[in-house]
Amino acid sequence: MSAKKNSHLVFENRKARHLYDLLDFLEAGIVLTGPEVKSLRSGHASFQDSYVDFKQGEGYIVGLHIPPYNNAGYVIQNPDRPRKLLLHRQELKMLASKVEQKGLTIVPLKLYFKNRKVKTEIALAKGRKLYDHRNELKKRAEAMDIKRELAARHL
Repeated sequence: MSAKKNSHLVFENRKARHLYDLLDFLEAGIVLTGPEVKSLRSGHASFQDSYVDFKQGEGYIVGLHIPPYNNAGYVIQNPDRPRKLLLHRQELKMLASKVEQKGLTIVPLKLYFKNRKVKTEIALAKGRKLYDHRNELKKRAEAMDIKRELAARHL
């Protein structure tokens, strides 16, 4: 079976592609409780200001907001708790060493279900400067103008 049939995108962090230059991508599992998974299945999550932090050789997503599931019962849920990433030891060491370099961080890009498991796509990223944002907007505007002009010629 193809990966597209087995995966279901829950949430995508589009702002990260605008704010960062993405260098390296990885897929990681994430440790969640049952009500958190049900909340994700109903399509509730927020990546605003989230990043990956390393504590005692483990990777954690900080700032991922998963609101409490309404029908969870008596279970008390903290929607903003750090959530552990499931990565191989070599991947953790590689990412931790690269994050120690100046200006690099790890941001989550996507949150999705793959074969009934919750996965997240994380990326090693470097922050963009303000002039980089402006250059990116200029490039997009030029590309749109070219597309419009080509479409007008083919009519």
